[in-house]
Amino acid sequence: MIALSLAEIAEIVGGQPHDIPDPAVRITGPVVIDSRQVGPGALFAAFAGERVDGHDYAERAVGAGAAAVLATRPVGVAAIVVPDVTAALGALARHVVERLGTTTVALTGSAGKTSTKDLIAQLLERKGPTVFPAGNLNNEIGLPLTALRADEGTQHLVLEMGARYIGDIRYLTGLVPPKVGLVLNVGSAHIGEFGGREQIAQAKGEIIENLPPADAGGVAVLNADDPLVRAMAPRTKARVVFFGEAESADIRAENVRLTHQGQPAFTLQTPTGCSDVTMRLYGEHHVSNALAAAAVAHELGMPVDEIALALSEAGTLSRWRMEVTERPDGVTIVNDAYNANPESMKAALRALAAMGGAAQAQGGRTWAVLGQMAELGDEALAEHDAVGRLAVRLNVSKLVAVGGREASWLQLGAYNEGSWGEESVHVSDAQAAIDLLRSELRPGDVVLVKASRSVGLELVAQALLENAAGSSDGQGAVR
Repeated sequence: MIALSLAEIAEIVGGQPHDIPDPAVRITGPVVIDSRQVGPGALFAAFAGERVDGHDYAERAVGAGAAAVLATRPVGVAAIVVPDVTAALGALARHVVERLGTTTVALTGSAGKTSTKDLIAQLLERKGPTVFPAGNLNNEIGLPLTALRADEGTQHLVLEMGARYIGDIRYLTGLVPPKVGLVLNVGSAHIGEFGGREQIAQAKGEIIENLPPADAGGVAVLNADDPLVRAMAPRTKARVVFFGEAESADIRAENVRLTHQGQPAFTLQTPTGCSDVTMRLYGEHHVSNALAAAAVAHELGMPVDEIALALSEAGTLSRWRMEVTERPDGVTIVNDAYNANPESMKAALRALAAMGGAAQAQGGRTWAVLGQMAELGDEALAEHDAVGRLAVRLNVSKLVAVGGREASWLQLGAYNEGSWGEESVHVSDAQAAIDLLRSELRPGDVVLVKASRSVGLELVAQALLENAAGSSDGQGAVR
């Protein structure tokens, strides 16, 4: 963050100084919400959560080097007291970004936000210093924390915006107004809360309504392959750029294919030329993510050859998202356990099928270890059933459905698809899945692990990554 005095911060956030001997003391470190992350010159924002109240750690934070605490009540150490810490954090973020004049890129979508954010960051870092969120800090707390990491040297700020309700993204764009707004897709994530895809589209499209007009440099980047996203174009005064495989897209992919390892390759077509891309990531769904990132980079002046090279060299920055690790005994683990919705689950299954093609030809098998997809409301039964059926159609060797009722729907869908009997199994929990897999995996097998975050299936992937010799380092050779 840019250096600001406590007096300046108090004025920006409308707060009252308490127990501050010298208001001229400056915040020179990061803004954090975890007292364990405090360093010299930091500002500690105290939030009262369901189980932990940050105010109880104020003294510890100052003792660890924090210059002050942002709090809703006096805490006995240097503090700026505000009515609402979340609102204060947002006000501080907006002030800092406006003062810097950094080019801000914001993106949203039902699936692929974090992977695309990571791709955009890796492209823009080649043009200059870029700040972007670690993981998926995409709400009213995570977004300001990311924005406040920007300083005088930051050229690009990349922000991910999530939503559970209509109005959430409008609020986030009000905190840090973007110059470039990107909508990836409209899927089924959180459909139980929104009530339908049209309502999801309404929420996602808010990201382009707060863009500057075209003559002020605003750019809306929209997915030409998604009808609900394409229909958002009239909602913005910014210039609209389409990406996708559609012939009408400004940034598009041609000759899309997968390597024998399941990595996408294609020819990137732009208004200024074309170039070939072969990605290190796994799964054809990354083609759309790559095109979205390419569209942003192209609009910010990056040459097509440099875009293609950066996409070909880009890796996975966020954990548990199609992390592919080959164990010493030849078993490959695909850890995609961070989260799941119907679209991402189906994409992961198709990636597994592509990766397992060569393995199956040599006697290896593909395993889909899947759990519940949360927040689907009335669509839950149909969507879980459809995923189970897709596993059969893709010729996945075995489905292991993990958990309660929704997992049983996965298994039942596979069973009812026709030919599967013992090829699908329903187990109660992660430990039961671990026990089953440890007893049955053999060299050449490829195992996909995926579910909504609440299921915690990363435990399965982590347990399986204990190598065949029984060491506890948990590391194989990452491809």
